[in-house]
Amino acid sequence: MIHPREALFGGEKPFPIIPSCEHFAGSEKLITKALELQNTKGGVFDITMDCEDGAPEGREKEHAELIVAMQKSALNQHKMSGVRIHDYSNKHWRQDVDILVPGCGNEVAYITIPKPTAGSQVREMISYIQDVAKKAGIRREIPIHVLIETHGGLRDAFEIASLPWMQLLDFGLMDFVSAHHGAIPDSCMKSPGQFEHALLFRAKVTVVAAALCNGLIPAHNVTLDLKDREKTFADAKRAKEEFGFLRMWSIYPTQIDAIVEAMAPDYTQVEKAGKILLEAQRNNWGPIQFDGDLHDRATYRYYWELVQRIKISGHKLSEDVIQAFFG
Repeated sequence: MIHPREALFGGEKPFPIIPSCEHFAGSEKLITKALELQNTKGGVFDITMDCEDGAPEGREKEHAELIVAMQKSALNQHKMSGVRIHDYSNKHWRQDVDILVPGCGNEVAYITIPKPTAGSQVREMISYIQDVAKKAGIRREIPIHVLIETHGGLRDAFEIASLPWMQLLDFGLMDFVSAHHGAIPDSCMKSPGQFEHALLFRAKVTVVAAALCNGLIPAHNVTLDLKDREKTFADAKRAKEEFGFLRMWSIYPTQIDAIVEAMAPDYTQVEKAGKILLEAQRNNWGPIQFDGDLHDRATYRYYWELVQRIKISGHKLSEDVIQAFFG
């Protein structure tokens, strides 16, 4: 029996299958709580350990070293924690890389680059990360996430998305609104304005298009209302269904479940997807007929990604599907 990973891509890079929620934590206390919660929930969300906003002024080196220790700690059971480094204009970004990559390059789930104002900056930063990784004997490609939150970043979004090691494009709402010098009112940092103001609509659509056409995940900004679960759920649902975002940030623990639920695939398709994939595998991934419809490798890819997203969101699949594809 040929596995879909081998049958459906033929050398092409598969689309990333990663959790739909990314939870930010900066301090040792908050990172510890996030890791404990991640373990309790069975790894249905990623954690971003934050050097940019999390490091106290003057203690940037110590904070990066703390993150290395947290990445390598027994608490990090799922190895589903990334790190956000300082931006290109900050003198500490190279120090972050010099500490983090040799220290936890085999453990870190991804590295997030914030606030680029040009594609050339991201290219330089990725090149530096690659050089440090090579010197440290890190053999894997460390996935790179980039925050689009400036005019220049948005202008070069397609260029940035095409760079090596890229896995994801984030949209950073608050910095993007601030960069408009009052042309976008602060009310648009919340809904409904964040989805309906023409400049923000354009920016979000551009980020999603740039990500998807380069085989990357598009990730949506935070909901500022920390404790209203329904607002977070509604924002995540709208981001997914109207704009095509496949992931969203969390900055408060109660937002995690709302995002995971809102971003989850359509469960009504799960049983159908499993049956189609099992039948396709039995037929060596050639075309099949299922309930009167023709299916081939194009639909198999769709259903394989769906099944993987269902699994990573923490929901159960049939035993037959588990044994065939995840056993």
